[in-house]
Amino acid sequence: MTGSGFLDRLFYGNFVRQWLIAAGVFLVVFALLVLLRRLVSSRLEKVATRTTNLVDDVVLEIVKGTKTFFLFFLALWAASRALLLSGRGEMYLLRVQALIALGQGALWAGAAVRFWVHKTLDRRRTAGDVGSVTTIRALEITAKVIVWSLALVTALGTIGINIGPLITGLGVGGIAIALAVQNVLGDLLAALAIIFDKPFDVGDSIVVDTVSGTVEHIGLKTTRIRSVSGEQVIIANGELLKSRIRNFKRLYERRVAFNTDVTLDTSPDLVERIPTMIRDAVTAQQPVRFERSHFSAFTDSSLRFETVYFVLDPDYIRFMNIQQAINLEMLRRFGAAGIAFALPSRALYVRGEDGKDAAVASNVRAPVKASVEAGPKA
Repeated sequence: MTGSGFLDRLFYGNFVRQWLIAAGVFLVVFALLVLLRRLVSSRLEKVATRTTNLVDDVVLEIVKGTKTFFLFFLALWAASRALLLSGRGEMYLLRVQALIALGQGALWAGAAVRFWVHKTLDRRRTAGDVGSVTTIRALEITAKVIVWSLALVTALGTIGINIGPLITGLGVGGIAIALAVQNVLGDLLAALAIIFDKPFDVGDSIVVDTVSGTVEHIGLKTTRIRSVSGEQVIIANGELLKSRIRNFKRLYERRVAFNTDVTLDTSPDLVERIPTMIRDAVTAQQPVRFERSHFSAFTDSSLRFETVYFVLDPDYIRFMNIQQAINLEMLRRFGAAGIAFALPSRALYVRGEDGKDAAVASNVRAPVKASVEAGPKA
């Protein structure tokens, strides 16, 4: 038999020549796809090392996540264009290709999720936040389950299975489950909001309602706070986000306002000097920013001076050291000038038999009164 006669022989509905052409197309396309994947991956690795954006990193993960079996079936599809397939054979081939594409798409989505998780974990470890690792890992698993569930449902529809009743059943069952565990789902969604919106992180000093402390752990359902009195307070994430949260870890400077009361018999000349004396006592400390000091009011038993300044450091201990130094300096300056501090007092008048009133009362000296307008003792 001649070579030409062999090539013209029919084999499963196609000439041998067509089978050879299809085999050649398959080998060439498969080799090109594998080579292209390698070249693109190598190129993207070089670009990713020089840039700080995440787009090329995500694309690199997707390219690396492209499996060889997917390239194999792409080459097989290209080779099938050179053959004459029956209607049933064409249908089966298209279904297999659709299933392979769905699987590869799910793998690409999983690679993107894995990339996001690793980047998030790296950032949190760098920031010293290791308490939310479990939560982020759980989110990774949940996202992958959702992706593969969608891929599975789509695959069932692709191979001809009626998924309408299945989707209906899943919908009804999902509603029933959601109603049964709505509190858990609410806390889970609140955990997602905390992770993505970041009102606070592990290690932050916060105040929630009457609870003041440091965040120790952010879980899927609860957040654990170590209170300033020592005990651990566990709050559901949903309830936590319904409350007003004051995050003092992000306090950049601390505003301090305090009142100083001196006795009513202080002379006007000394009263005029007092704001300057207080300003000098405040500005002698570092790091502070003095705002004002004024003779603000007459009270029932004193002359009141209101002072406001800012400590340019959020640390509470440093603020207390500065306030203590200011108080001591004011004691020295006021003592040297003969200025007496005052407490609320009353004058008692007793009328004698001669009809004259005699006052029986005296002002009592007291330390400076100060009030901090921002910051827990942390």
